[in-house]
Amino acid sequence: MSILVNSSTRVVIQGITGLQASFHTKRIIDSGTNVVAGVSGHSAGTLHLGVPVFASVREAVAQTKANASLLFVPAKNVKAAVKEALEAGIKLIVSIAYGVPILDVLEIHKMVKMHQAVLIGPNTPGIMTPGEACLGVFPENINKKGHIGIVSRSSTLTYEAIIETNRAGLGQSTVIGIGDDMIAGCHFDEIIDLFHKDDETKAIILIGGLGGAYEEQAAAYYGSIKNKKPLIVYITGFENFADDMGYASDIITHGKVTVEDKKRIFKDVGARVIESIDDLHHILAQIK
Repeated sequence: MSILVNSSTRVVIQGITGLQASFHTKRIIDSGTNVVAGVSGHSAGTLHLGVPVFASVREAVAQTKANASLLFVPAKNVKAAVKEALEAGIKLIVSIAYGVPILDVLEIHKMVKMHQAVLIGPNTPGIMTPGEACLGVFPENINKKGHIGIVSRSSTLTYEAIIETNRAGLGQSTVIGIGDDMIAGCHFDEIIDLFHKDDETKAIILIGGLGGAYEEQAAAYYGSIKNKKPLIVYITGFENFADDMGYASDIITHGKVTVEDKKRIFKDVGARVIESIDDLHHILAQIK
């Protein structure tokens, strides 16, 4: 089992002929991902990396029954690409691009909600179910099929968590980067809910950070669950981080919501909070 993506997921790559898109598309095809179509107005009617290329997502869906889209388009084009995918009936969209304008993201969220779809990103490494599907830019050969669900706001620490689950001999069920931008397409609590519904996932790793209220929402939801799966939490950042880095939500609250506050909130609802990512292996060993 897994959440959101598996071997049956049929992927269309929007912007497939670009340099970065070509590089990563080849990698995810080689990993076993079922890429059934690409979209490029300039290359419609051709094959690229062995994948048929169409002029629009609607045409790609009609011809290949694609049901998930991976976007390799510039930040300024993400809103239009998401709109095109949603109108074609795609229910899972992964947006890699960094720096999508905030107003565009707000409009994108409204569209995604209206179509009852799921958006991962922007500014994300994507989503991966080892051995089945990868929609994103995860490093090669670090994943291993297993039983730990990972959801993270930090791309680099996501990879660290993958490595630690491998060291513990547990592997991953599904790995999701919700996005490093100020506004994420999906939230921690939504992913925690999906992991709890997945029989294959035995425990969950959550990597949060300073800025926003995603962690508080996740803790409140986790606290409401009766039969909880183990949740291991690592919160990145340090005191005065908001002032140094300019996280608006924390500057506005004058530091009232700190890293320590977020840790405490998770501890209060029964999560295991670690102080260093290096501690993850030891906690996972105890779960095993």
